[in-house]
This record gives sequence, structure tokens and C-alpha cells, in this order.
Amino acid sequence: MYTLFKQEGRARRGQLETVHGTVQLPAFMNVGTAAAIKGGVSSIDLKELKCQVELCNTYHLHLRPGDDVVRDMGGLHRFMNWSGPILTDSGGFQVFSLAKLRKIAEKGVTFRSHIDGREIFMGPEESMRIQSNLGSTIAMAFDECIENPAEYEYTKQSIARTTRWLIRCKEEMARLNSLPDTINPRQMLFGINQGSTYEDLRIQHMQEIAALDLDGYAIGGLAVGETAEEMYRIIDAVEPYMPVNKPRYLMGVGTPVNIIEAVWRGIDLFDCVMPSRNARHGTLFTWQGVRIIGNARYQRDDRPIDETCDCPTCRHHSRAYIRHLLAYHEMLGYRLAVIHNLYFYNSLMERIRKEIEAGTFAQFRREMVPLLDTRIPEGQD
Repeated sequence: MYTLFKQEGRARRGQLETVHGTVQLPAFMNVGTAAAIKGGVSSIDLKELKCQVELCNTYHLHLRPGDDVVRDMGGLHRFMNWSGPILTDSGGFQVFSLAKLRKIAEKGVTFRSHIDGREIFMGPEESMRIQSNLGSTIAMAFDECIENPAEYEYTKQSIARTTRWLIRCKEEMARLNSLPDTINPRQMLFGINQGSTYEDLRIQHMQEIAALDLDGYAIGGLAVGETAEEMYRIIDAVEPYMPVNKPRYLMGVGTPVNIIEAVWRGIDLFDCVMPSRNARHGTLFTWQGVRIIGNARYQRDDRPIDETCDCPTCRHHSRAYIRHLLAYHEMLGYRLAVIHNLYFYNSLMERIRKEIEAGTFAQFRREMVPLLDTRIPEGQD
């Protein structure tokens, strides 16, 4: 159940109650694609890093180790030893982005595995059954992720099919949740808004899926190559038609500034591989801006990554040491860098919540947007 506590403009401070705990919103979901954060960060670590929700990947877990294996192990929560909420995506994005050969039909999608080339079929019912086997807190509806840019007429046909698929997802989830041996009979379903960058199609699709009274709603198909301004334009167009009493999720976003701007426009939930992926390549987020730790000026720098940060990495290790570890591709370097970036993202969301509560989020946005995505220039360390 979603509760809205306070608004500042369109920015929302709320919470989402689930069977696996309550999520304070806005929140960033830490991405554990194959039931693990890349960089050697465990679910035990996440508790210290202020993580509220972990996101896992339906497509990848279906292929390896297999959702039947996860079910036999008692579901994702027991399998990965994480007690908090888990959101699983539907597999739709991976089917459309990773599968080289695919055929879309009304029933679903036939494609070949990117691992071994074997033929696989996935439709709304299959996606719901896989996610039920995983036992996640929130399941995402199976949708078609449209290429961007896409032709108007194809986009129109695609969102109509995605709506029909969503109805089938809702019916199948209701059936699965009623079974006596279902791992999580209180699994939630979020629908996904599509429509490429066409405002009229986005609005039409949002109105159609809002009428289905789901547990939450996501905006999908963005952050796939369009400019940030285009993304903000679509959020501005769609947000007025998103149910006020349901959580709103912007899929695959993004940079700290993207998140601040989307919260300003009424979004509650985010996910992105950016903090972990960038960390493994030495790009570290701080309250002063982006620090490229591989720069030579950090070779003898004994200060922490961010002198204002109290993450485990910054409490115990220097810029020089982390630079050294990453230069030698030591696993510890990846781990320490990912820990810092995840802690920064989760702390950013904590700060955003406090600013909305205090009615000072507009001022925070003005101060932080020019800063957080900007590389720290030499001489300003």
C-alpha cells in the first residue's frame, strides 16, 4: 500500500508497504542482476549501505541457475539471504535487447538465448510464472521495449499489444497468488508505460493501464539513447495521468542529476547499473562532483574518496589505495569502489527525502544539479 506524506511541487515524500518491509520513498533500487551486485558486494553489505530494495533480473535468473532452482531453494530471499523487498523485472527489456533472433507475436516472443543459442518462448504468462517462482516482492509486467526512435504507427500497435499483455499478466498473477504452494502469495504487479517519445501515445497508454488499478506504475523505454531533455519532456507529459495513490517508477535511470530532476517531476522509484558499473571503471560519485580516481593526481592522495562521506570505504581507505587497486584490476578495488557509489546513491535518496520533508527540495535541486554530474576539475580537490 502506498501512502503519500508530503509534496513539494510535484516531488513526493511517501512510503510503500510490502510483505517484505516498508520502503521510504523516493528510493533507489540497487541492481543485483543475477542475485548479486557486481563487484563482490553481498546482501549483508547492502544493509550497511542503506539499501532498501534490491532489483534482480528475471531473464538472467531464468537462464541461470533457472527459476525452478531458485524456487526449490525457497525463493530469491532465501537464496540470496536478503530479507528486504525485491523487485524483479519482467525479462522484456533483455528479450528485446540481448536476443539476436526474436519473433514477436500476440502470444509472446520467441527468441534465442544469448548464452547458448537455444530457442526460448516468453509471454505474459511465462514471465509471471518465472517471477512467481522467484518469489519477488514486486513483479513487473511483460511488455515490448520499443526501439528509440520508432515509427509512430508501429509504436501505436505495440502499446496496444503491451496493454493486452498487461491484462494477461494481471490475470495470471491473480491465479498464481491463489495457489497454496506459491512462495509469495502477496506478490505485487507494476504495469509499464510505453510509447517511445510520442507524448500523445504515452498519455493514451498511461490512461489505459491506470484504469487496471495495479499496485504501481513504471515509465519504461527511456534512458535508451534519447537526450535528458527528451526524457524530462516525456515524464512531464505522462506524470499528470499517473495515479496519485500508487508508486511511480522510472526504469533504468540514472545519474544523480537525472534522479533529482525526475523526483522534481513526481517520480518515486529508480534503478540503474550506473553506480556499480561506473565504480568498477574508477568513476566515483561525491557531493563535490564526479571523481575519476585513475587520475595521476590521486597517486599519493591519502584522503578518502569523499571527505564528507561515512561509507565503509571512505572510513578506512585512501584515494591512493583505491586508485592502486583498480589499476591492478584487484577485486578488492572493485568492491570498495562499488560500496562507495551505492552508499552515495542511497544517501542521496535519504537526503532528497529529508529535503522534501523540510520543504527545501527546490533549493537543494538548484544547488546540486550543476554540481553532481560534473567532473571535479584539477585544483578543486
